[in-house]
Amino acid sequence: MTPRTTPSGSDPKKKAAKATERATDPEKPVKKTATAKKETTKKASATKAVTAKKTAAKKAAGKKAAAEKVPAKKTAEKTAKKTAAKTATAKKVATAAGAAGTAVAKKATAKKTSAKKSTAAKTTKTKATAEKTTVASDRVTVSGPAEPPRAPKPKKAPAPTSTPLAAARAADPARAADPALDAGDRERLLTGTHHDPHTVLGAHPVAGGVAFRAFRPYALSVTAVAGDLRAELHDDGDGFFSGLLPLSDVPQGYRLLVRYEGTEQEVEDAYSFLPTLGELDLHLINEGRHEELWTVLGAHPMTHQGVSGTRFSVWAPNARGVHVAGTFNLWDGTGYPMRSLGSSGVWELFVPAIGEGELYKFEITRPDGSKTLRADPLARRTEAPPNTSSVVTASHHEWRDAAWLDQRAALPAHEAPFSVYEVHLPSWRPGLTYRQLAEQLPAYVKDLGFTHVELMPIAEHPFGGSWGYQVTGFYAPTARLGTPDDFRYLVDALHQAGIGVLMDWVPAHFPRDDWALAEFDGRPLYEHEDPLRSAHPDWGTLEFDYGRREVRNFLVANAVYWCREFHIDGLRVDAVASMLYLDYSREPGQWVPNVHGGRENLDAVDFLQEMNATVYRRVPGVVTIAEESTAWDGVTRATHHRGPGGFGGLGFGLKWNMGWMHDSLGYMSHEPVHRKYHHNEMT
Repeated sequence: MTPRTTPSGSDPKKKAAKATERATDPEKPVKKTATAKKETTKKASATKAVTAKKTAAKKAAGKKAAAEKVPAKKTAEKTAKKTAAKTATAKKVATAAGAAGTAVAKKATAKKTSAKKSTAAKTTKTKATAEKTTVASDRVTVSGPAEPPRAPKPKKAPAPTSTPLAAARAADPARAADPALDAGDRERLLTGTHHDPHTVLGAHPVAGGVAFRAFRPYALSVTAVAGDLRAELHDDGDGFFSGLLPLSDVPQGYRLLVRYEGTEQEVEDAYSFLPTLGELDLHLINEGRHEELWTVLGAHPMTHQGVSGTRFSVWAPNARGVHVAGTFNLWDGTGYPMRSLGSSGVWELFVPAIGEGELYKFEITRPDGSKTLRADPLARRTEAPPNTSSVVTASHHEWRDAAWLDQRAALPAHEAPFSVYEVHLPSWRPGLTYRQLAEQLPAYVKDLGFTHVELMPIAEHPFGGSWGYQVTGFYAPTARLGTPDDFRYLVDALHQAGIGVLMDWVPAHFPRDDWALAEFDGRPLYEHEDPLRSAHPDWGTLEFDYGRREVRNFLVANAVYWCREFHIDGLRVDAVASMLYLDYSREPGQWVPNVHGGRENLDAVDFLQEMNATVYRRVPGVVTIAEESTAWDGVTRATHHRGPGGFGGLGFGLKWNMGWMHDSLGYMSHEPVHRKYHHNEMT
């Protein structure tokens, strides 16, 4: 707020005293004065002072207010009643510009406070008083150095000139004028359907200064702070606070001092930051070709515009609005609306002072206006089940397996001896964490002579009885055994022991949990819109919509993610057959043929080809293995080589021999004395 003072020649207290003295002593003559109307309106003219007569003291006191307010045209009758005089004066004041007008001498019996108010409203020739009478009546100026006088502009508040923030006093906060807030924006923010809250909230240059707006439900007050500047914003109700400060530019690095019941916080304004995602990232997401999707979506601790915080971003194209909620705002995302980035369907918000370990979810406003709280589809860390929140995280693990990676790139797995020990970590030796497993599993596997371990699904899943085959957190290792860095530690230990690590990957389906991917933004998004295509008949789960490029990108990037971020050496892709056939486990009438009238899922074929090609290109030395239980032609053929069926190969490196596994387990299940009668069952 620009500091202003009242010159000594126009002291409101002295003027109030004089006005009171004239009103209480009718014998004392009134001096002739020129009214202030000459300075504020062109129509007003100088009037002669009215001398009070001793013989009519009571009448003179009643008429004096009207006499000083009489316009140049002397049409007002001196014999009007007191009430008529007040009415005429009010009409004349309403005609004058804004709050500018001449001082009104109150009747002799008026209270002292009324006389002060009348005198304070009187316009003087000084700039400070002229500005004071032409701005909104609820502005309170701050005392400070006087400024040279300047003639006021009629019917318009003069544009104040900003001063350096260092010149402003840091005493009691100055209450700023209240800028108007568009009713439509206000309603959209309250209902959670605003697509670009940054255009309304934050600080913005406007005519007359800089408008500050904050949306802080439950706050008692909000004060804008920048250097020595402290300006308390006006409480507009419903959690909105706003103020118009006479500044020429938005102060760099300003903060908000937010006071709640019993506490206060001084934080950077989340709505003062530019978007953290670039046009290239959004273009690649739209095209379904962002091969490092995990680096732009989800929650990422970072430093943005010199401020530490966390970027939250999520793809929800059908949502009417998205907020982020978590432990940092007591799980109420009302005051944390995210902005929609163009037509990408991505919503983004950078929240200062939020770091690792914070729990969060996305609060999504569905197309029908209802709200749902969802876990982050690209969360890289989650709570341990049965809890379902996502966790802000960053990796600090220092890898020590460079020699293994060099060896892997030089000699791919499918060109060398290959024997695999399959293990379900939670049940191998129950109770062990990732780091404890790192002390026992490598030596055990190496002693048995295996070259690789194959970890049954390690991605987060809510139901332990599924053994990990119903995934909800595709980008997070299960928190049952530790943190993501703990899992990296286990993989690192296996590599240093010369053991490769394969991972069971489940891109065929996902569960229907209402806090996860199912109808994520209020409509089918990750699953197919057609119920005949989306429902998996065997497991009661939902199948991915492989024909949607963003969904295909979500899965392709996920395959790359595990190989790049966790140094996984290969992916065993689960349930490939259920992906390839539209009639898999379906009766006639329960499936729809493809465009050629066949039963092949052409979208799934395209997805598998793209996934394999991308993984082999991005991560040298890895291997992909298809768990495919039918006789599909070309499972391990190159994608550009067409087979008898007219399809290119799926591009897998190896095929999981389901028959050998079942035959071998069946043979070994017989008592040793009886096995000689079952040699024919061996593959």
